Amino acid sequence: MNRLKAATALTVAGLCFGLTVAPPAQASASAKTTSCPDVDVVFARGSGEPPGLGFVGAAFAASLSSDLPSDVVVDDYAVNYPASDLQLSALEGANDMSDHIVDMAVQCPGTLFVIGGYSQGATATDLATGLLPAPILVNTIPNSLASHVAAVVTFGNPGHLLIEIPLTDSPAYGAKWEDFCDPGDPVCLGGLNVNAHVDYVENGDTAAGAVFAAAKVLDAEG
Repeated sequence: MNRLKAATALTVAGLCFGLTVAPPAQASASAKTTSCPDVDVVFARGSGEPPGLGFVGAAFAASLSSDLPSDVVVDDYAVNYPASDLQLSALEGANDMSDHIVDMAVQCPGTLFVIGGYSQGATATDLATGLLPAPILVNTIPNSLASHVAAVVTFGNPGHLLIEIPLTDSPAYGAKWEDFCDPGDPVCLGGLNVNAHVDYVENGDTAAGAVFAAAKVLDAEG
């Protein structure tokens, strides 16, 4: 895909899928640690949500923490970006996600990452992993750190509808990427059921994503 097409896709996403999702804010799923965690959950919230993991990210991170053995220390990082109605703010999210992983890997080389996002946050994840070519400069996660990413989990990913990118096309992340797109979701399938886009916690998808990620973490720890 050329950069012009990618830029157009992102612009259309902002215009067509600027769904503002603002459920009650939830607390971070795990207590912050002072030393290096075994697992760092790096998650980007959806459009219109207040700063933090967002309602999908908080549920996902909490489930992941409970699915891993009790001696595995799990921390989380909320991607710091505007999450504005226009999808173009996902570019900032991608940079922050990538920059955090680079910085954390220097400080904590043994830490594994579970990354992902919801709605526009999923677009940020697509960009950070290099699955979606960026229309302007984006600091993608360095190839040398791809092995530090144990799993990628996204929900309501606009990339499905706009550019039809198969996640398995990612050579570095395809085998460890799980993506959830509910039937009828207008953001990722072009459906007409807006409620489907805000149902990823209640329908069990966040719990299922956590099971997938936990298995990948345990595999990576070997």
